[in-house]
Amino acid sequence: MTFQFKIQIKGITQPPVWRKISMPAKCNFYDLHLAIQVAFGWENYHLFQFSPRGYGSKPVILIPHEDDCDFGESLSVEDIKLSYIFKTEKQKFTYIYDFGDDWVHTIVLEKILPELSLYPKLLAGKGHCPPEDCGGVWGYESLKKTLLDKANPENKELAEWLGLEDDQTWNAAEFDLEATQKLMMEVFAQE
Repeated sequence: MTFQFKIQIKGITQPPVWRKISMPAKCNFYDLHLAIQVAFGWENYHLFQFSPRGYGSKPVILIPHEDDCDFGESLSVEDIKLSYIFKTEKQKFTYIYDFGDDWVHTIVLEKILPELSLYPKLLAGKGHCPPEDCGGVWGYESLKKTLLDKANPENKELAEWLGLEDDQTWNAAEFDLEATQKLMMEVFAQE
């Protein structure tokens, strides 16, 4: 069985940032985390969790740490298979990446397909993933405005921080589906 998910970063609308991926139902939540990281272009620098509706909802699926005192209320991403949680089409779940910037991703199970797939695949997407450590949704929106305003004194500094050349601009709508599909295949074909 294969699950087809649409995953969208909450709070970013112009343009929205989303990806469509397919995952073998037998994969665990760590595999889903890695697929999201690759599909969006995150760099896997920060902590993350999965839960039904975000903070405060149970079960919380994460990488457990020996110092956590959660009284058994969290589950390990490596122990829980996707098929344990996802049962019906249109079911939603939440992925939060980077507890400082709070990138909240809504995961929707669009289709349950009978065919088996061997590894995760990127099917479609839209929007440039925000850069790591830019300050969350508010910081990203501010960054986009600053980069459009050449008269803004922070424009050049932000462009340098992003590694843009003098003739380059940040295109929030840009997403290279083909290159990201290739990367996804490289990452998961090695496992």
